Amino acid sequence: MTAHAKRSLANLAVVALDRLQTLVRNRLKRLQYRPATLDGFITGTGLALDGPEPP
Repeated sequence: MTAHAKRSLANLAVVALDRLQTLVRNRLKRLQYRPATLDGFITGTGLALDGPEPP
């Protein structure tokens, strides 16, 4: 996921750290609405996303 965010920021000219923070937050916020992309990140790890086991 980090590489995806970095690629989306690679061509931006950032003049101040606070501007970079705003851009990163914006890119991560967009990812919230792309569940297929997030599922792909999880699949890429090879880990299963299971809910908690009942007590």
